Amino acid sequence: MTPAEETAISILAWLANEPELLGRFLALTGTDVSSLRNAAADPNFLAGVVDFLMGHEPTLLAFCETTGVKPEAVVRAHMMLSGPADSGDI
Repeated sequence: MTPAEETAISILAWLANEPELLGRFLALTGTDVSSLRNAAADPNFLAGVVDFLMGHEPTLLAFCETTGVKPEAVVRAHMMLSGPADSGDI
């Protein structure tokens, strides 16, 4: 498992202890609790986990404060799992 995947799994574990956020994440992804374990083996799903966290700075900072993971590690995981940004977005 790569460091980026480990970070994504850490985010998923943290979300599991945050029922409101987990519910929102599941609703956005169309995933249910029973399929999380299988979904976590999919790099695209893990990219979505990190993207979910990156989409809301207060949530990102709460994750980092609770887990001790530096925000820079989450940004690196996001870049590694999501690939390079599309230059057409700039």
